[in-house]
Amino acid sequence: MTAHIDHLVIAAHTLEQGTAWCEATLGVAPGAGGRHALMGTHNRLLNLSGPAFERCYLEIIAIDPSAQAPGRTRWFGLDDPALQAAVRTGPRFIHAVARTTNIEMLRWGLINCRVDPGTLLAAHRDTPAGRLAWRITVRDDGRLLDDGALPTLIEWQGPHPCDAMPASPVQLRALSLRGLPSRLRQLLRLAGGVKTDRPDGPALTATLASPRGEVVLASWH
Repeated sequence: MTAHIDHLVIAAHTLEQGTAWCEATLGVAPGAGGRHALMGTHNRLLNLSGPAFERCYLEIIAIDPSAQAPGRTRWFGLDDPALQAAVRTGPRFIHAVARTTNIEMLRWGLINCRVDPGTLLAAHRDTPAGRLAWRITVRDDGRLLDDGALPTLIEWQGPHPCDAMPASPVQLRALSLRGLPSRLRQLLRLAGGVKTDRPDGPALTATLASPRGEVVLASWH
């Protein structure tokens, strides 16, 4: 079974800060997103779909100051004090999420490889185009594995966000992940322009075509 890169994750101190970063870096303002009551976060989105990565988008995510505390550690390591200190000075590229149609099989495959991807959580949010619902792997400690290089798994339960998202002039052209062991590469079988055996450097590197020209994003680790 092949997994596909679903979206890239940019952590921001506020959505206003993340929006300004997106406009300055990529030359395009992100579109509307929504709130995640389950995690006390909110986001804005930008379509990155293209020939190399179909149904792919950029997620700018921040802790929602108007939300109640979730009573658990937030996803994507957003509660990490070091990350929160870093995003106060500017948004950070932290992670990639991989889409699958059989998340339970891949989750157990990771566990059999002695990797703990976390439990499966069901989440949803309502949009003007209807409800988006998904299942996602989240560790109880919220930590990202391999400094974020090992993708989180997601399985959409119905429509995908890109179905109602306008096209944008920004496209993801390539993604490089640092140091995934061969057994994990064989399990995930990531499709498209994904390089998974780079031995050093940042945990993730993404190459995008944009109105600003070619933009290379390196993760904060």
